Amino acid sequence: MASKASKWHGRVEGAASRCAVPGCSEAGEFRAPLTPGGFDGPGTYRFLCLDHVRQHNSAYNFFAGMSTEEIEAAQSPIAGWDRRVRAFAHAPGADPGPAWSEFKDPLDAISARFRPGQSRQRVQRFDAREREAMGVLGLADDADRQALRKRYSELVRRYHPDRNGGDRTHEKVLVRVIDAYQLLKGSRAFA
Repeated sequence: MASKASKWHGRVEGAASRCAVPGCSEAGEFRAPLTPGGFDGPGTYRFLCLDHVRQHNSAYNFFAGMSTEEIEAAQSPIAGWDRRVRAFAHAPGADPGPAWSEFKDPLDAISARFRPGQSRQRVQRFDAREREAMGVLGLADDADRQALRKRYSELVRRYHPDRNGGDRTHEKVLVRVIDAYQLLKGSRAFA
């Protein structure tokens, strides 16, 4: 075990092999992945010198081959919590608990398990003002933040006087659309 912190983060102390790049005679002190780790284990590695591991890292792209939607999903802070999973386990003869997919926050799902009578009620996502704002924008209760932004953009383009040749007959509707969006973008349901 090293007595002081290594200057180079990621250096494998005591590596006995040479750099895996043909023709390089430097010590291979840094691990570079050949195959990514996954369910079956950590993956395979090769050992490279500092210059070659820098070259390897500069060419590495985690998102290579992913679509825009897959990249956004991978970068989401709640990635993995929004997928459908099996319902809570329950005792025979008792009402089943709520499904995980009914919740955006995992802590709400866990606490719902212990609330009396919660298993038959679906958690309300919006309060009365927010439901009215959803109606103004013409959105369903299952709309996500992306659908909210898209619909707001469509309605502003439709009703804004600059897009209608200076026609100001839709100003009141535009104000209602803007107010509804301002309320909903700060809503807990779209956080």
